[in-house]
Amino acid sequence: MTVWHRPLPAPDAPACARLLAGGWLRFTHVEVLERGRAPQVVPADTLDPVTLTRLSAARAAIAGLTWDVPRLMGILNVTPDSFSDGGRFDTPGAARAQVEAMQRADILDIGGESTRPGAVPVSAQDEMARILPVIGSLPDAVLSVDTRKAAVAARAVSAGAAMVNDVSAGTYDDAMLSTVADLGVPLCLMHAKGVPETMQDDPQYGDVLFDVLDALADRIAAAEAAGIPRDRLMVDPGIGFGKTLDHNLALLRRIGAFHDLGVPVLLGASRKRFIGTLGQEQQADRRMPGTLAVTLAAVAQGIQIHRVHDVAEVAQGLMLWRAVAA
Repeated sequence: MTVWHRPLPAPDAPACARLLAGGWLRFTHVEVLERGRAPQVVPADTLDPVTLTRLSAARAAIAGLTWDVPRLMGILNVTPDSFSDGGRFDTPGAARAQVEAMQRADILDIGGESTRPGAVPVSAQDEMARILPVIGSLPDAVLSVDTRKAAVAARAVSAGAAMVNDVSAGTYDDAMLSTVADLGVPLCLMHAKGVPETMQDDPQYGDVLFDVLDALADRIAAAEAAGIPRDRLMVDPGIGFGKTLDHNLALLRRIGAFHDLGVPVLLGASRKRFIGTLGQEQQADRRMPGTLAVTLAAVAQGIQIHRVHDVAEVAQGLMLWRAVAA
């Protein structure tokens, strides 16, 4: 049975304490998590050296980004039907204008197929027709392509994208992992239970935290077997992708456990439905305050990259958080 470990950041930790994933937090204790057993908190220096190194070692840079500070991934959907901003940025001119508003993003994630709950797939040709003109119009930006299709990933990287963000973790298209290996670019593996059309139809888990951790560990192994080095991988627990409100909260409360996978962790919670439910806001584009709250809670657990719509507002919040926490 797999045992997982969640480093517990300590604001008053001494300078000799271990850095969490080589980042901006230090920890002296770890929560040990095992199915069917109550969590146990133990001193970090009682862990075996391999585990302790996995939790504390600096992560390799991805798409030129180091992980000594939290990073922002700006969302640029060039789709007619995304849940929050469908149809707003689906021309190169509108996309460039939105990029101007997201100047403080470290990387931009370009998507041409909505994966909101209930969305239906589009063809690779339609997806490429949406994203390639936009990618070509942004030669100076660091770009990620948000796609489940190997052919789209290959064309996007050829056009200038620096990494691939696959919400299916390479399970939608059997050619995705080998294609990314051949492309030599980084890949984000996201957990999703089911497909967008049906993923919110009563999703069930034995224990959502363990189930998602185990699933992502399997996908990392599959990616490595396909020829993608671990230092080109990151993971995303997939908030809202086949998860109920309670599932999302359980993952967020212990999101620091995903550091035990040994790769950078991406959080994509921006404007999600659970924020609207808890924050009593039905209109998705008015959920920035809730998004910022979730982001800061994850930053306090050392999560490295945050995929958000409201880049300027979240960047300001991060600056203030860092100033107060310094």
